[in-house]
Amino acid sequence: MTIAALILDRVGGRSWSEAISLTTPLWISGLASAGVGFWGVPFLKALKAGQIIREDGPQSHLKKAGTPTMGGAFFVPVALLIALVLTGFSSDAMAVSLLTLGYAAIGFVDDWQIIRQKSNKGISPRMKLGLQIGFAIAFCLWLIMTHPTLTTLALPLGIMLPLGSLFALLACFVLVAESNATNLTDGMDGLAGGTVAIAFLGLGAIVAPTNSDLMIFCACMSGSCLGFLVHNRNPARVFMGDTGSLALGGGLAAVGLLSNSLFSLLILSGLFFWETISVIIQVSYFKATKNSSGVGKRFFRMSPFHNHLELSGWTETQVVGWFYAIAAVLAAIGLAIR
Repeated sequence: MTIAALILDRVGGRSWSEAISLTTPLWISGLASAGVGFWGVPFLKALKAGQIIREDGPQSHLKKAGTPTMGGAFFVPVALLIALVLTGFSSDAMAVSLLTLGYAAIGFVDDWQIIRQKSNKGISPRMKLGLQIGFAIAFCLWLIMTHPTLTTLALPLGIMLPLGSLFALLACFVLVAESNATNLTDGMDGLAGGTVAIAFLGLGAIVAPTNSDLMIFCACMSGSCLGFLVHNRNPARVFMGDTGSLALGGGLAAVGLLSNSLFSLLILSGLFFWETISVIIQVSYFKATKNSSGVGKRFFRMSPFHNHLELSGWTETQVVGWFYAIAAVLAAIGLAIR
């Protein structure tokens, strides 16, 4: 990933010396996250914070039951703390960090409810969505008050699409949608951690010329995800849980909004977007093909799409490897057409 960071910077037209500003926070955060994990994983085990596996999921996942979850509780704060220190607690870094922490808190409550009730159902979907929208509105209000010119959508070829008051609605939608998309992607050992690390690295390179504080935040989040993979790679010793997956999506969206890089974020989040679309297709097709007994047909073997691939004969490592490769291509494309 260090080489990838340097290459992405060079593609973006930055010098090798400037590229160090992206790789240094990535390394610091990565080493710190991996190190804290050697304490955090045993601590989660001691709390008996074992994952509850859904019975209707892939049968191969049942053996993962009891693996500690809520790993986001240690690698997300590490990234945020380092990012704040390295940016001198700048207002932009603090804003995206608070939004990320807020979404992590939602995930933490959800994870804790699952563990406490020993069920794969945490807080109600309505409550979770309401909390996500609440934090999104708070971030958007701050955005409007501090960056009143952010009412346009930047598109390729220098096209600026004025949205006016609609920008706030778009911003709230992006925050909620992105956090849920990364949440859906978190279903295999190392899948969300690695793909989100690549997305953050690409986004960091994209925003670097205009906002060094957001670049550092992205590099720290990417590095912390990589450090988490030391413990989350197959076979995983810990899962990030909603504590991590909701926070990661929120962080990506917050940076994309604040840097006016939503189009690039859409490209970088292509995998997460497809995972979400696969769920929508599955649910819609099932409802549309319901018979008189209330039983419908399935478009995929199982959604999200990574589960479909696994049930089609792919191994977890094959799925994760291909998703990493696609994420890297998307990051390069996003940087090229920014």
